[in-house]
Amino acid sequence: MEEFYNFAHRLANAAQKPALKYFRQRVEVQNKLGRGEFDPVTLADRQAEQAIRTLIESQYPDHNIRGEEFGEKQTGSEWKWIIDPIDGTRAYISGLPVWGVLIGLYNNGQPVLGVMDQPFTNERFTGSANGSFLYQNGHKAQISTRSCSALSSATISTTDPYLFNPQERIVFETIRETSRLQRYGLDCYAYSMLAMGGIDLVIESGLQDYDIAALIPIIEAAGGIISNWSGGSAAKGGQILASGDLQLHKSALEILRPATKG
Repeated sequence: MEEFYNFAHRLANAAQKPALKYFRQRVEVQNKLGRGEFDPVTLADRQAEQAIRTLIESQYPDHNIRGEEFGEKQTGSEWKWIIDPIDGTRAYISGLPVWGVLIGLYNNGQPVLGVMDQPFTNERFTGSANGSFLYQNGHKAQISTRSCSALSSATISTTDPYLFNPQERIVFETIRETSRLQRYGLDCYAYSMLAMGGIDLVIESGLQDYDIAALIPIIEAAGGIISNWSGGSAAKGGQILASGDLQLHKSALEILRPATKG
């Protein structure tokens, strides 16, 4: 795992150049969805993922790879690298530094290693069995979630409350109205701030595995809890709840249960 951990840093380093090249520039934005919907992609997304995939295929040609932009390479290996080259492309094209390069590693379907790299702010969050860490300006510091058992004292976050379906929106509103503070539009950065103890609860729906794979080890190694809304594994995405406190997580699951899928 130490070898994979060091290699994940190399992958994040490789993605930095293309990720930064187009940030706050007038880059062409394409829409991956049809009329009336918007899922943006840029050259930064594609070039960053290609840089990561090239390194993996060179170092570990027998490993599986799944990325948002170039799909899945299946080899039958127990190891799978899961990549979101620019998580938060909407923030990226708006010039907001709350996007990140996500690199996750699964072993037999279980998340074991994660990196969230924000090269513009020079922040890199990592998570593994050895702990959760923030690397910044040459310094490495262990990070942890904070204790917050009461929803009335909690800071919560979701990317956009209007992304929830009507039933999900009802249960989210119950949590929002009870919570102390709400922050929106942070994508992967919200999960990193939860791991650092700045946010207490992140609630999302409709996520892909590449949206969450890298973040699971970071949160869990920091002492947090992350699951789907049924309390099961978050590894496949879907409806996701991340919390810094176990009691808070249980309370939020009770509220979310009526809108649980599957």
